[in-house]
Amino acid sequence: MSWQLSWQRWSDYRLLMRLDKPIGIYLLLWPTWWALWLAAEGTPDIALLLIFTLGVILMRSAGCVINDYADRHVDGLVERTAQRPLAQGRVTATEAIQLFLVLIALSASLLVWLNWQTVVLSLVALFLAAAYPFMKRYTHLPQLVLGAAFSWGMPMAFMAIQLQLPALVWYLYLANMLWTVAYDTYYALVDQPDDVKAGIKSTAILFGKQALPVIVLLQLVTLLLLGYVGLLAQLSLIYYVALLCSGLAFFYQYRLAVKSRVGCFQAFLHNHYVGLLVFTGIALHYLFSA
Repeated sequence: MSWQLSWQRWSDYRLLMRLDKPIGIYLLLWPTWWALWLAAEGTPDIALLLIFTLGVILMRSAGCVINDYADRHVDGLVERTAQRPLAQGRVTATEAIQLFLVLIALSASLLVWLNWQTVVLSLVALFLAAAYPFMKRYTHLPQLVLGAAFSWGMPMAFMAIQLQLPALVWYLYLANMLWTVAYDTYYALVDQPDDVKAGIKSTAILFGKQALPVIVLLQLVTLLLLGYVGLLAQLSLIYYVALLCSGLAFFYQYRLAVKSRVGCFQAFLHNHYVGLLVFTGIALHYLFSA
């Protein structure tokens, strides 16, 4: 396989990595920061914070590239994705694979500064990131795999800081996984008619007319699990105020989603603020209890 990447094509590669649409970075970054702050009890090492933040950006970019590679034959059939570089032929499949490998190599280079236990956990992150794009062909639960991938930075953060995986991190992991399934089902509802025609599976198709009630249920369980995390971590009232605000945000998302497919997409985007609210609650607890 000859080398095809060229810096002259950066504008197309940037679109392929979706750097013009940072919502995916936010949705991956906030939960990682939740874990870093909880594991370090409010004072994460600056170097670790930088490593995990760069890792989020690189792995999300790699995930977008491999996702578009997997969908290169069907993206053109879906209205929302028809203009993507691979679907339009502005980037070749070989270029996409090479870009994916470069991003993975850059991510791996960050592991040099982490303990070996965290390095071992990173192998799971790589597997989940690479497997997710292909799941929509075999299961109606690709969103669950995405949730597992988007949450794996949490046990890595705890291992990097505490050299252990306490029960708290698994409740946090489950909460984030269910939250991810909820907001990515909103996202899948946008494409549902096109996905049915293209033969793509999703939770939106699986849940059908009950998709919105199921999303509400998943969000409720997410809040309950996050509340239990707060009890385990002995977080103060300010954290629970943040969870209450998150609940109000979820209600607002439902009101958006019942209107139209466009509303479902707006509801998906709005989850950035939920991640921010939860992080603010955690950070303010440690700030005022220091």
